[in-house]
Amino acid sequence: MSQARDDAAFLSRNAVDCLPGGALEDKLGGGRPLRVKLGLDPTAPDIHLGHVVVLQKLREFQDRGHLVVLIVGDYTARVGDPSGRSSTRPQLSGEEIDANARTYQEQAFTVLDPARVEVRRNSEWLDMPMEDLFRLTRTATVAQLLERDDFAKRYAAGTPISILELLYPMMQAYDSVAVESDVELGGTDQKFNLLLGRDVQRAYGRPEQVVLTMPILPGVDGERKMSKSLGNHIGVSEPPEEMYGKTLRIPDTAMALWYDLLLGESLPADLGPRDAKHALARRLVERFHGEPAAHDAAAHFERVVIQRDAPDDMPEHALALNGEPVHLPAVIADAFGLSRSEARRMLGQGAVKLDGTALGADDLDVPGDRLDGAVLQVGKRRFCRLVST
Repeated sequence: MSQARDDAAFLSRNAVDCLPGGALEDKLGGGRPLRVKLGLDPTAPDIHLGHVVVLQKLREFQDRGHLVVLIVGDYTARVGDPSGRSSTRPQLSGEEIDANARTYQEQAFTVLDPARVEVRRNSEWLDMPMEDLFRLTRTATVAQLLERDDFAKRYAAGTPISILELLYPMMQAYDSVAVESDVELGGTDQKFNLLLGRDVQRAYGRPEQVVLTMPILPGVDGERKMSKSLGNHIGVSEPPEEMYGKTLRIPDTAMALWYDLLLGESLPADLGPRDAKHALARRLVERFHGEPAAHDAAAHFERVVIQRDAPDDMPEHALALNGEPVHLPAVIADAFGLSRSEARRMLGQGAVKLDGTALGADDLDVPGDRLDGAVLQVGKRRFCRLVST
């Protein structure tokens, strides 16, 4: 049992929920490979780094000898799941769903071991006789379904909720019955659906699955959930240069979470924010495109983004950096012979860039480590490289 306890501690170490308590260790101590389920939403053709957080956890289960069961929701995609949205997603044709599912699966295999994956489509069992559907609907109440956060908000606001939408979480829960799921993974926004899976399994006399939810990765804005519809995503199949450049846009406050969820590491204590962000960008590009592509992407950023308009004989401006935040208007004023009020005005106008990234009126105090070696640009033609004394 000590091995099961150690495995359970490792597999749940960065999860938000592992429910019920102690159940994962019990499952792992059963002496057989577990069936670990993830439902795929085929309403979009690509996956992004937010999906990778859950896929990496599945890979950890695979590396310990367990089987991943990917459920392609070709049937439930015809219903549409709000999942925190104020309305259902648009319905797609069968051809669009099939094409998206193929692309999604191919990209998921950049993280997962295909040899230890069972791919199923829930149309295999959800295209059921009406009598079987009635049996499924008896396993939950309307009041229970309305406890789901997005349904509760819409109901309170008087926004219509169709019976078809209420069936969605029940159908997803029945997937767990059909594939004999031992563990189901998802983001924290799927917690209600995953727990409902336990209720439906119990109603059908099946062993109940363990529910494991993973944190939601913020997008490149550092605030909202990574989403293609919000435009704050990084797709795993994006060109290396785009993946590298987009990663550098994440705010410093999000870096520790990105390191933890995507690399399984702590934010390097020996690197300043600027260098840590470049290291993160390089690691991500290397993971999905290989080391040569990561090297070229870094060189491309230096050549095209930072030095696109910079003169070859760019002057240097020395700074006394001691690890403390540096007041940027003072640096701009000293480096370019401006007044501090002029420097603040140019920041407010978006006329100041640091390593090719536009700064704003709120960027007054910048970590000193971020400035060492950085290219500071004011307007279109004034540049200098900041160096530590």
